[in-house]
Amino acid sequence: MGKPPGKKNNSGRGQRDLTIRVKSARGRKMSSTLWLQRQLNDPYVKKAQAMGYRGRAAFKILELDDKYRFLVPGARVVDLGCAPGGWCQVAARRVNALGDKPGKAVGKIVAIDLQEVEPIAGCDIHVLDFLEEGADEKVKAWLDGPADVVMSDMAASSSGHKQTDHLRIMMLCEAAAHFAFDVLNPGGTFVAKVLAGGAEADLQQLLKQKFTKVVNVKPPASRSDSSEKFVVATGFRG
Repeated sequence: MGKPPGKKNNSGRGQRDLTIRVKSARGRKMSSTLWLQRQLNDPYVKKAQAMGYRGRAAFKILELDDKYRFLVPGARVVDLGCAPGGWCQVAARRVNALGDKPGKAVGKIVAIDLQEVEPIAGCDIHVLDFLEEGADEKVKAWLDGPADVVMSDMAASSSGHKQTDHLRIMMLCEAAAHFAFDVLNPGGTFVAKVLAGGAEADLQQLLKQKFTKVVNVKPPASRSDSSEKFVVATGFRG
């Protein structure tokens, strides 16, 4: 019996390659072309656009919170290096910062970055360097008290040298951890991005002294070819 005209076999040569391919352009580096091609074919990028998130990174904090449940209604949250704002968007909904979940406690989000960030409903966003003297007191004043969660998706500018970049982001993460020690409530949570590469042992030791539980996890939304992972430290000892 013959196949109906116009239908292709669903296996082998009959399959269509649905990958979007980006042509190289004058003045664009091959690395940029490959990055653009990856973005256009990334299901998390498409999903973020469909759901109104400012970036695919929103799904990383979603997946981490689904597993460890730190963004609860009523929680007070600090987002360090918040641009472009995807983590803030997720946190605002989950801690009920807008108060639109009847019967649930209303949380609060204070987000800071070195650059201005477009407003996000339910979030109090400020231009501030968290490393400057007195930054912790400013944040607690904006938050009306200590935080329940300090989270950071920050990354230092890439130098192109893998080991240098690893050391830079680990230094930034350690600084974020010390900031968290100054602003967290006892029992609080610290969540931050790190890069695998060998220099994270000191951070692990530091966090284990300050928190009852410290885990490292690579959420599904984190690209498999990336060396990034996230540390989730819960039960701040105060």
